[in-house]
Amino acid sequence: MENQDFSKFTAEDWKNYRAPEDDGQEDNSEANTKTGKQSVIIEMRSGAGGDEAGLFVRDLYRMYSKYATSQGWSQRILDSSMSDVGGYKEMVFELSGAGAFDAMQYESGVHRVQRIPKTEKQGRVHTSTITIAVLEKPKKMDITINPSDLRIDTYRSSGAGGQHVNKTESAIRITHKPSGIVVTSQNERSQLQNKEAAMIILGARLLQAQQEADSSKLTEARRAQIGWAKRSEKTRTYNFPQNRITDHRIEKSWHNLENIIEGDMEPIFKAFKKWEEESEKIENSK
Repeated sequence: MENQDFSKFTAEDWKNYRAPEDDGQEDNSEANTKTGKQSVIIEMRSGAGGDEAGLFVRDLYRMYSKYATSQGWSQRILDSSMSDVGGYKEMVFELSGAGAFDAMQYESGVHRVQRIPKTEKQGRVHTSTITIAVLEKPKKMDITINPSDLRIDTYRSSGAGGQHVNKTESAIRITHKPSGIVVTSQNERSQLQNKEAAMIILGARLLQAQQEADSSKLTEARRAQIGWAKRSEKTRTYNFPQNRITDHRIEKSWHNLENIIEGDMEPIFKAFKKWEEESEKIENSK
């Protein structure tokens, strides 16, 4: 792939630009549909709980990464911001492979962890939260972005990554003016790679907005059901002292927390697939 300096792009350059995923292995959308290949963007952010929340972002990112490896999915970090204690304030990454979006779609929402932090001297259990958003990555022609609608700024990376990252303006901020959506990427060493990553995130967020607008075509009950499952304010609790994970949406618990945190997520995904099938049967019978 040739290096491109996006800072010198003209409107005509943007019209002719094709992201790397359109050159080669991901350019045949029909073939990908037949093989079940899907791409999904996961955005994770620490919430209440300070450093412990950032460490939980790290732990769940590792869980998803290990599950992805077990499924043979490809992985790519699009953006991240590390905390001072080795956790993540934010982690945005892409997973690609057979059934990736189908499996991950119900991970959106607020995830809560209850455990004793290593720094806790009196053995008290602390509760921390993180938020997760799951976005489907657009295929070609799913979304159109007008170059004139974008404002692209560069800045110095603020995260860990060595002197090179912090001393050059390789980090990218893209503002989509019509929607007000702002995306950033600072994980890579080059401006080129960060702009490509930021455009991927922007495309996914715009597709999500489009899909939410299109949801008006669904019945009111089905629309409410999907929204409740995918954007719940109380999604899942990970209780380490009791070795239990509880998903509050489907009211199901698993008592093998340690195995699941190590990437064995199949029991959770199977439970949601069963819930989805049963929900569709009920809806179709009305």
